[in-house]
Amino acid sequence: MVFFTLILPSNPSAMNENKRQQKVSRLIQKDMGDIFQRDTKGILEGAFVTVAAVGISPDLSIAKIYLSMMLVQDKPALLEKITARKNEIRKQLGNRIGKQMRVVPELLFFVDQLEEQALKMDNLIDGLEIPDESEDKENKDD
Repeated sequence: MVFFTLILPSNPSAMNENKRQQKVSRLIQKDMGDIFQRDTKGILEGAFVTVAAVGISPDLSIAKIYLSMMLVQDKPALLEKITARKNEIRKQLGNRIGKQMRVVPELLFFVDQLEEQALKMDNLIDGLEIPDESEDKENKDD
């Protein structure tokens, strides 16, 4: 018996993005990762946050940033802190990508649900009662 795991992207619209959108998404994802890793302003207060995915609107004016928060007890509170200081983060991003882009996109932050969905799927699969192959063969022989 073979099982397959289907992992969907955190950002479903990523499959519909054109080359320019994909290029800008990768650029923003890289630079936002650096900004959160360095966190010189103390926004994260020591929490470990990674940028899981970035989706960008066709006109490049809005960036949806999906954050993976590990070892964080209160994810909504941290997301609220990040959202409250998004102007500072946008300014830092603008300092990094200002030469590549004319306008720095508006930033929208979301918690990446992929980790939680994967855990749910694992729990569902673990909860299934699947008979062993040896039991199947014995039942067929009877």
